[in-house]
Amino acid sequence: MGDEFRIKLEQLLNQWSKENESNTPDFILANYLINCLAAFDSAVREREIWYGRPLTIGTEATDDHDTR
Repeated sequence: MGDEFRIKLEQLLNQWSKENESNTPDFILANYLINCLAAFDSAVREREIWYGRPLTIGTEATDDHDTR
C-alpha cells in the first residue's frame, strides 16, 4: 500500500489514541494493520484458487449472488 495510506492510517490511529493501550507507536500499529490486510488478501487469493473460482478481488460481483 502506498505511503499516503500509511500516513493517513498513522494519523487516524493517533487521532483516536489507539496506541495508548499497547504503548506502541502509531507507525508500528499502522505497519501491523497494513501487514494484516496483505495477509488477508493473500489468504483470499489462495482460497479462490483452491476452490477453482476466478479471482474477483477489486471487481464487482456479476453473478446471481450479488446482494446489492
